[in-house]
Amino acid sequence: MRLGLDLLRASAEPGVPAAEDFERWLLLAALAERCAGARLALAVVDEEEGRRLHARHLGGARASNVLAFPPATPAPPAFLGDLVLCAPVVRREARRQGKSLEAHYAHLTLHGFLHLLGYRHERTAERRRMERRERTLLAALGYPDPYRLPARSGRG
Repeated sequence: MRLGLDLLRASAEPGVPAAEDFERWLLLAALAERCAGARLALAVVDEEEGRRLHARHLGGARASNVLAFPPATPAPPAFLGDLVLCAPVVRREARRQGKSLEAHYAHLTLHGFLHLLGYRHERTAERRRMERRERTLLAALGYPDPYRLPARSGRG
């Protein structure tokens, strides 16, 4: 089984995962969600492009870590949509949250993918369902729970 992935790297940010990593994460999710054989586009962008896309589609002046754009109708039936990851935001969040950069990319990639499939997190029940799915998928890939932040050592 495969998942069609069109990957655009429009950021020179260090630590962006290889195409094979994105494919592995997304294929597992596609198999689990019974949509293997589908296609999606994924772009890794710099902060300027992240801000531009956020402002255009959501309003505001900040860049989001991940944006998910389901296809406009009509779209080919196997096209799930577009994902956009903002590399500098992902890096800053991983550092601030004490997570590995790879694990944070995996989480946000799967988070965006689930949005393309209709998962939401505006209401408590929706958020719990989505987070439970993310935890399950990430555990299958060997990553820790993204919602359990590592304990920080420090001086009190």
